Amino acid sequence: MRIGILGDIHANAEALHAVVAAMRNDGVEQWVQVGDIVGYGPEPSVCIDIVKELDCVTCLGNHDAAVLDRLDTSYFNNFARAAIHWTRPRLRPSDLEFLSSLELVVRRPPYTVVHGTMHLPEQFGYVISPVEALDSLEHQDTQLCFVGHSHVPAIYLRREASPEDIHVVPHSEAEISYRGFDRVLMNVGSVGQPRDEDPRAAYGLVDTEQEIAAIRRVHYDIAAVQKKIRDAGLPEVLANRLALGV
Repeated sequence: MRIGILGDIHANAEALHAVVAAMRNDGVEQWVQVGDIVGYGPEPSVCIDIVKELDCVTCLGNHDAAVLDRLDTSYFNNFARAAIHWTRPRLRPSDLEFLSSLELVVRRPPYTVVHGTMHLPEQFGYVISPVEALDSLEHQDTQLCFVGHSHVPAIYLRREASPEDIHVVPHSEAEISYRGFDRVLMNVGSVGQPRDEDPRAAYGLVDTEQEIAAIRRVHYDIAAVQKKIRDAGLPEVLANRLALGV
């Protein structure tokens, strides 16, 4: 089975369209989305519609929770908070209903989907190093786990015989065989707002028969979404950062 994993979309329809086209070319059979469909970007409803049409296995992200008033935005930076306030009144009742249906952790063996970490999913912590990965891997009860939130892709692998020894593949683009590893934690980066100094949209691809996990990148029309951000009156920094991948 080929599983395609969409990272944080953040209402960036241009990036999402480009990634979906690439994933179709990859022969994806099952679609996964790791949360944060909304926030930052100018087209939240369009992106929700695409996720629904793909029948993605989807979990709740912190920005999704924030637009539902389930999460205090006081810890958000000013630009993220402004985007949440912009997004809320523009969501349709059907959008809110869909986001409300999402759970923090979703299991579909052989994989689990969570936005931040497995050990404290409700706190939306980040997996940014082997330290956080180890905590999540200890709570992981499926071979594969897909996360996002940091917008920085990486793959963490563990063997049962040496659970403290975490193998890390921290590259912008990567492909690795996970044969022989009992646990694989895959941060698939971000579709709509990469932060690893590579502005191309990121996504994850797993072939369960070949036991291969990959991070892939695709170009998209950044200028088009920047214009939409500016036309919407969202903070200028949200447009500028897309071209830098930060």
